Amino acid sequence: MSSQETVTTKPSICPLDCPDTCSLSVETDGHRVLKVRGSEANPYTAGVICKKVSSSYPDFVHGERRLTTPLRRTGPRGSGEYCPVSWEEALDLVYERVVPVIGTYGPQAVVPLNYAGPHGQIAGGSMDRRFFHKLGASLVDRGPLCGGVRGAAYTSVFGAAPGMPPEQARHADLIVVVGNNVTVSNLHFARAIKAARQENGALSIVIDPKRTKIAAQADLFLQIKPGTDVVLFLALAAELERRGAFDQAFIDQWVEGVYAYMEEARKISLAEACDVCGLSMAEVERFIELYTAAGRVALSVGNGPERGHSGGSSIRSAMALQALTGQFGRLGAGVFAKPGFAFPATPAKLQRPDLVPEGTRTLNIVDIPRHLLTDDIDPPIRAVFLYNHNAVCTHPDQNRLRTALSREEIFIVGCDVEMNDSMAFADVILPAATHFEYDDIYSAYGQAYLQRAEAVIPPVGQALPNSEIFRRLAARFGFDGPMFKASDAELMDDAFDPADPRLAGQRPSQLPLDGALAMTSNGGEELIMCESVVPATASGKIELFSQDLETQFGYGVPRYEAVPATYPLALISPSSSKRTNATFGGQAESRGPERLEIHALDAAARGIEQGDRVTIWNDLGKVTLIAEISDDVQPGVLYSAKGTWLGTSETGQTVNALISADLKTDIMDGACYNDTYVEVAACSV
Repeated sequence: MSSQETVTTKPSICPLDCPDTCSLSVETDGHRVLKVRGSEANPYTAGVICKKVSSSYPDFVHGERRLTTPLRRTGPRGSGEYCPVSWEEALDLVYERVVPVIGTYGPQAVVPLNYAGPHGQIAGGSMDRRFFHKLGASLVDRGPLCGGVRGAAYTSVFGAAPGMPPEQARHADLIVVVGNNVTVSNLHFARAIKAARQENGALSIVIDPKRTKIAAQADLFLQIKPGTDVVLFLALAAELERRGAFDQAFIDQWVEGVYAYMEEARKISLAEACDVCGLSMAEVERFIELYTAAGRVALSVGNGPERGHSGGSSIRSAMALQALTGQFGRLGAGVFAKPGFAFPATPAKLQRPDLVPEGTRTLNIVDIPRHLLTDDIDPPIRAVFLYNHNAVCTHPDQNRLRTALSREEIFIVGCDVEMNDSMAFADVILPAATHFEYDDIYSAYGQAYLQRAEAVIPPVGQALPNSEIFRRLAARFGFDGPMFKASDAELMDDAFDPADPRLAGQRPSQLPLDGALAMTSNGGEELIMCESVVPATASGKIELFSQDLETQFGYGVPRYEAVPATYPLALISPSSSKRTNATFGGQAESRGPERLEIHALDAAARGIEQGDRVTIWNDLGKVTLIAEISDDVQPGVLYSAKGTWLGTSETGQTVNALISADLKTDIMDGACYNDTYVEVAACSV
């Protein structure tokens, strides 16, 4: 850095696929991101950020993998052989390859394969949606890959009404955490738990297949077998009913569908639940003792339970227990989920679904690799836009996806910040700017503060924001009119309702950068279900029987369906402390083999010792990892964090290669990451 360059600190926001959406302070010399720290702008995140964000962003923005110019593929798919081209040449290539696809097969042969890269409203889904809607491309249901099961489970019970903001948990005297690795993927909720302990003497219960850090700190840890949560919560409902622990006055006023729900719950005894879930009767009795003694119970259900076949049922049954016992209507009592429903979002205005031609099909994102490989739909997919999504490292059945993306007859447009494992399959790559290089506005899915950020550095090289990339694509395809020329500021104003009283007359694009706007109830009160917030269901009540889920999937009430084990060990692959999904998978901390946690009994039976190189496999693939013998996992269960890149294993595969894409969840046809069965052995020297 020259002596004349001035280092300044600028406000920003973390856009990664995480519920917390932290406010940031960024040190920059005007050209480079030098340091990233937390800021006090958002009172919930309040200056604290995770280590992966503080340590990884500078290299993510400026490292050797950064894409800075458009590229055209010159070698075989996956070879990484590319040559630079101009933006004009790149856009021409896209146009010249996609138009014949439309002419031969129709526009639905074009598919946008994107998910949850940056979570800003503009980068995450604005001009790109307008472009694909106008083009007539196939629509994609992205929720089944992650989050959709949990979201549908929640809305089936409460409708699209905001749940408890996480900071309210500090008012609880009991906090129940189910399948949420708080310190890794919901960091600031840990502070709310700590505050509840210090201020109220609150206790905590954690239900999880793995002894996480938050589980080790709990007053009661129930180390449940993966995917069996619904059995526990149904049995608990039946037992609490038998003991007279239901809040009948609350049920009469606020709850529908109790009869149908309890018919299912009464089928399972506590003894049966203990057997299925791998728990002792003493542990379950202790849960009942703590739960019934508490006056204000806060429940957090993470994304963990949704990653198994009975995932929707598990989440619904956990939430139902709160309703049956009247744990709503006051600070500290409720379900910490979906506070993001409080934002006055206007997605139809932003994304323009009115442009979609009538009769356009919707594809489940989990099924797209099969469609790509087998041409089992009409029209077949012949052009893919792969952006905001390192699909190769996040989808189940990784090898099927890689084989599908290797088909030369399918034209692939890639758009990303880094050269990652998915971009290596693209025919043309369009370099995307990081969120430090453009303006955007941010809601969140795990807290209720609206925030805006501006660029802290100019775009690196020839990289462009997603919105500008799709403006240029729209122009090249001849899409005219103001909706395809809208500036980022105009898109921000389309993203949220400027007339909402909580914006106090401010346009969304003009919100201050040094603060975060709290989303209260419409009356300006704190968000409290069954007090300032009413369930947004058809009945206006909490619904334990869902006619919609009965009609669509046959699960009007939750129920358990065991998945047969095809190999002796269950593999779960939750979030990593080093990555957010696959983001930062190319940084130094994530290079080299990932660790596999295995219980001492399973290791001894296979002659595996601490630090051994091991191979895990099933019929879909095999992966090499490093054994870590641990009693944080129970016998019969293996743990390895998700999001690694292909180069971490000697086989060129990650644990996603072992996960079936054909097994689906009970509702929403979601991916069953945790219903994965494998065998493991030490690698031969």
